[in-house]
Amino acid sequence: MRIMVMAGTSDATALIKRLRGLNDEIYILATTVTSFGAEIARSAGADEVIKKPLPTNELTLTIIKYNINILVDSTHPFAAEATRNAIQASKETGISYLRLERPPTKLPETALIHQVTSFPEAAQLAKTISNGRILHLAGVSTIHYLTEVIDADQILARVLPNPYSVKKSLETGLPGENIIAMQGTFTPEFNKALMMEYGAKLVVTKDSGEVGGTPSKIEAALELGIPVIVVLRPEVSELDPEKVSITVDDLFKEIVLRMSG
Repeated sequence: MRIMVMAGTSDATALIKRLRGLNDEIYILATTVTSFGAEIARSAGADEVIKKPLPTNELTLTIIKYNINILVDSTHPFAAEATRNAIQASKETGISYLRLERPPTKLPETALIHQVTSFPEAAQLAKTISNGRILHLAGVSTIHYLTEVIDADQILARVLPNPYSVKKSLETGLPGENIIAMQGTFTPEFNKALMMEYGAKLVVTKDSGEVGGTPSKIEAALELGIPVIVVLRPEVSELDPEKVSITVDDLFKEIVLRMSG
């Protein structure tokens, strides 16, 4: 069995480890968009890693070249274009497509939470309602939306502790002291302490689900009375007829079922 895992999340890493432990006859090809992601996928047990974004035509050719049987899309919920490409490529090649997607966060009903549908909208809203330092908790690739409309000195960002993330943060104009490099899904207590320590007056995050720590971030901010801008997930209508699993266990069972079928 030859499986392609479109990686980039902690769920994808866990799935690769599970597949690697199943048996030695499984070939796992992982795809990522960063060197950091490629290292993680390789250490998790991927036989080979392709480190670049793959548009539909390249994805189709890769599936054919590696004789892939199952395409597992475990990209981030915000990587909508990657998901659309994966669905199209699986249809063109006639292979199984399986989606692993964290369930969305159930947001509390409070005036402190502002829901938006894009990062440019989040940046404009932040510019309008902020009255102090803004804590960005939505990933290094989206910081620039804020720095394009707000003074970088006003923005704090928590990013992964690797050279790529720190370098990219600095490139947006953030001062070094405004970059908080740490990895993990943190407790509400820790997030609360961080917000207090840095004097955050507004939090910008995205709905990455429980695995991404979204509920914990929101809980901490609300306890402190800090407004939160939440960027909602993009809708991918192409997913409607597809098999979508919300946990690694569910997806793993589905793959085993397909292998035995």
